[in-house]
Amino acid sequence: MGERIPMARKRFSATLPNYRLVFGGYSRIWRGGTASLQASSGDRVLGGVYEITEQELAQLDKYEGYPAEYKHIMLMVYPDIGGPVEAVVYIRPRQVAETKPSAEYLACIRQGYHDWGLV
Repeated sequence: MGERIPMARKRFSATLPNYRLVFGGYSRIWRGGTASLQASSGDRVLGGVYEITEQELAQLDKYEGYPAEYKHIMLMVYPDIGGPVEAVVYIRPRQVAETKPSAEYLACIRQGYHDWGLV
């Protein structure tokens, strides 16, 4: 996020219940599958929540291939402290076959988890 939206304000880590992290499609840039979320009862995804402006969201949309590759959905996430918060989440609008991500892509995701203190 720091590279794409430098002014994004890091707020808190949170849990998204009843979803799982999946990798699918194929990115020529990353040379493998890219992340999305899939509804999955009983599972959960950990992540970080940022505060961004509408203009910054539009900028992020360009990076994420919105609306062709990903769409926004509003979901309730649960911070460690406090009540649920509604957040914008990027998710693939159609199901694609799961595809192995590249080592570089996984390293980027792992770094994000590390930066948020989730691992």
